[in-house]
Amino acid sequence: MKKLFTTGLFLMLLLTAFAKGPKNQYVRIRTSYGDCIIRLYNQTPKHRDNFIKLVKQGFYNGTLFHRVIQNFMIQGGDPDSKDQNKAKQGAELGNGDVGYTIPAEFSDSLFHKRGVLAAARDDNPAKASSGCQFYIVEGKRFTDGKMDSLEQTRLKGHKIPEWQREYYRSVGGAPHLDHSYTVYGEVVVGIDMVDRIAAVKKDKNDRPLNDVPMTVELLSKKECRQLDKMLYPAR
Repeated sequence: MKKLFTTGLFLMLLLTAFAKGPKNQYVRIRTSYGDCIIRLYNQTPKHRDNFIKLVKQGFYNGTLFHRVIQNFMIQGGDPDSKDQNKAKQGAELGNGDVGYTIPAEFSDSLFHKRGVLAAARDDNPAKASSGCQFYIVEGKRFTDGKMDSLEQTRLKGHKIPEWQREYYRSVGGAPHLDHSYTVYGEVVVGIDMVDRIAAVKKDKNDRPLNDVPMTVELLSKKECRQLDKMLYPAR
């Protein structure tokens, strides 16, 4: 009887754990240059939930990576980029939106390291994000001298913590964007897709000469649990 009770309790705990779902939501971006998988940050719930909503709607499917700058970032998510009239080759993209913005969600623990997903925005005092456009940082390495200079200019006195400096020195990123644009996810698989897209030939507006459309999908709960277990086993 005791053995049956113990087995039943174990099964109940197992089912409860699965019912709670994964700790993180992941999305897959597919392109002709490869795929990548992105973990959305729970620390930025407004941006996370908005991105999930748009992905569920199929909003991003067929949109282009319309602006790419090697050693910096690749940008996409403009709805105009899947409009045949507005997106003719050579046309400048980047002005399309969904009619709303998202309040900035800055955090000292989230920074523009290589591979992060962040929200694009226009120039507004509140630094509110575009409701749909995003970029993925390819980045480059920065010296301490360059970071010192950025602290006094672009970062307006904000000090880059040493643990972030180490990342910018060894791996790279775009520290000049910290505390100006909301970071809300990171590439956990397939960063080479970003590198390949960033290196394509482009026009004077940084638009690829050959269109780079994307398809974006949510990973299933099972896939998310598997990634959680593989990437963050101690959590």
